[in-house]
Amino acid sequence: MNLLRLELHKILPYKTVWIILAIFAALMLLILFASSNVTINGREMGNEMYKLPNFWQSLAYIASFFNLLFGILIIVLITDEYTFRTFRQQVIDGLSRAQLVLAKFYVILALATLGTLFLLALGLYFGLIYSPDHSTEAVFGKIDFLSYYFVQAVGYMVLAMLFAFLIRKSGLAIIAFIAYAQIIEPLIHFRLPDEVDKYMPIKVFKSLTPMPGQELLDQLTTPTELLTPQWAALLALVYIGILGMLSYLTLKMRDL
Repeated sequence: MNLLRLELHKILPYKTVWIILAIFAALMLLILFASSNVTINGREMGNEMYKLPNFWQSLAYIASFFNLLFGILIIVLITDEYTFRTFRQQVIDGLSRAQLVLAKFYVILALATLGTLFLLALGLYFGLIYSPDHSTEAVFGKIDFLSYYFVQAVGYMVLAMLFAFLIRKSGLAIIAFIAYAQIIEPLIHFRLPDEVDKYMPIKVFKSLTPMPGQELLDQLTTPTELLTPQWAALLALVYIGILGMLSYLTLKMRDL
């Protein structure tokens, strides 16, 4: 935990951290408050969308779109260490390269935990307002989607960490990270059958928070084969381990 305290000492005064966290919180609140005022066929959307326990899945799905923000934050934090030669100084002071990677992984876990706790607060607030059923089964019935969101957030940030260690320049690393997640791997999906591409990292991460009503959509269009969140979580943990190890090997083999 000394590594985490060291990291917090560096990042807590950093304005970029608070700006990105504020953007995440503001966008989530904006979407939820705006959706609660939408009326369809004379019925407020909030009365249906925010009913527990299904609201946990909807909340995790909405939040999943902002994982790129957390990834960008990790890239900025790591590339700044290269810019200001902080990594080199920490090694001189006695930290190993494995500890440098582990320290950043602790930051990733802390950010994912913070995001998950924020979703928990949002879910309880909106869910208890709009849900007529406040029983334990209703309130916590599908809360496991928050744990899937946590794994997903960690996965995106560990992938971003690898790009940061590989490229070292914040702008280029951010472009490469977003391009891979949003363009390159999705294009690869088009060339591969679902039986194969469902095991690729980004699709595995997305499978953790499936879109609510995906089953109905599949009946109207060509269904896309996805892993269940439970199986995706297991494979995502494997990918997190692999990406973390690649980050360490990258840092180990290159000069600081």
